[in-house]
Amino acid sequence: MKSLLTAALILIFSSPLFAAVPWEQWKPVGHATLSWGPFEVYNSQLLTPDGKYQPQKWPLALDIDYLRNIDRAELTKATEEQWQMLGLLAQAQKNGWLEAVEDTWPDVSNGSEIIFVATENGGQFYSRAANSVIINPAGKTFSPAFRDAFLAIWLSPQTQYPDLRSKLTGASASD
Repeated sequence: MKSLLTAALILIFSSPLFAAVPWEQWKPVGHATLSWGPFEVYNSQLLTPDGKYQPQKWPLALDIDYLRNIDRAELTKATEEQWQMLGLLAQAQKNGWLEAVEDTWPDVSNGSEIIFVATENGGQFYSRAANSVIINPAGKTFSPAFRDAFLAIWLSPQTQYPDLRSKLTGASASD
């Protein structure tokens, strides 16, 4: 009976509900809020194991905590616009990235999170619904080329939001 109880506890605590996500232990590099006119859209935070950002050094996590309701089609459209501005849209279309993210991302609401964990081998999205503590993997693992294009929206020197980039990477004071 004791071994049955031990086995049950092992199964419970090894389930995804109890599994720690790796970036929870990482240190923040910086954080910033994206505003659109008078509206705050999201709070973002860049995390690394040592709390320091170095371009093309993995792993890192970009954690976006949404402050508004946005459906996945709008999120995808915003991503498409950013890739267009960065000159990455043709590559995204060729590789089917817009369709893949629309299939991967949930609709978000105030308090939802989407986290992108970037590793040497690519990246994985995770999501947490508003009013939940459970973080789940979202979709498939993406390639290193996708990882670089996605993170360029926030981390490229050519980003549309240089102030946000500066705060996320620790180059200037965070919000």
